[in-house]
Amino acid sequence: MKKLFIASLMFALGGAAFAAEPTAQQNKMKTCNADASGKKGDERKAFMKQCLSAKPAEAAAPKLTQQEKMKKCNADATGKKGDERKAFMKECLSNK
Repeated sequence: MKKLFIASLMFALGGAAFAAEPTAQQNKMKTCNADASGKKGDERKAFMKQCLSAKPAEAAAPKLTQQEKMKKCNADATGKKGDERKAFMKECLSNK
């Protein structure tokens, strides 16, 4: 009986500690829910679906260092020469 009590107490405490920290999905749900305020019905449903399925901006497009950007642009510029290459590199390196 004592072991059962201790086990259930540990489970309850572990569950409380786990519940204290919201998961990424819970945070996303909270943010989307706040952004959807004022929307109703199908409009809200469509907004929530789009918001919850969206990828985080940084995960979708990680920020490249200048050196990584140069390597990528150089690789993409293969076959281009002269003014065409210069224009391509200027455009490629200026993209955020």
